[in-house]
Amino acid sequence: MNIQAMMKQAQKLQKQMMEEKEKIDNMEFEGTSSFVTAKANGKKEIISIKIDQEKIEKEDIEMLEDMVMIAINEAMKKIDETTEQKMGKYTQGMPGMF
Repeated sequence: MNIQAMMKQAQKLQKQMMEEKEKIDNMEFEGTSSFVTAKANGKKEIISIKIDQEKIEKEDIEMLEDMVMIAINEAMKKIDETTEQKMGKYTQGMPGMF
């Protein structure tokens, strides 16, 4: 294979990777914990947090803070899993590329 063909193949692969990454960036991921739901986009930006107010009392603020943290961490984990699943074919065992 000549260098020109290799460069063309690399450019094609790079374009495919960027298209997949853009798809992930535009996806929504949801994490839940008891009465808290957190949503994030594929860029790991929190886009909403919902709290079921009927299930919490004012004295439970510390527990609420923990539930928010758990829901956000779950959403972030789902982003990482989806990114690895979709982008892993391009990185072939090189974690942390995206």
